Amino acid sequence: MAAAREQWWVAGLGDTLVWARLRVLDSGAAEVFDASGATFRYDDEDAAHAALLDAEFRAYDGLDAEDAAALGFALDALAPPTAENDAALLPRMTTKLARGHA
Repeated sequence: MAAAREQWWVAGLGDTLVWARLRVLDSGAAEVFDASGATFRYDDEDAAHAALLDAEFRAYDGLDAEDAAALGFALDALAPPTAENDAALLPRMTTKLARGHA
């Protein structure tokens, strides 16, 4: 199954950011890869959004500078993780924030 598009979501947990990657497939189904290494499948994008929101994640591309500051980082100083594959991505799915820096 090919991914039609990808979106990053982020949640703050103390001084740690936790990332989740949402992929919407060509079929309309959605998959969320989380910081535990699990991939959750949903019937559609709306169901995936609801699950992420219930877990207190926020869409990274919807954050503004004030939202980022509330999570403890400067929006222009941090980007979603990247890697060649999910195994290499997994250790990058959490980001420790330096205290006193936002």
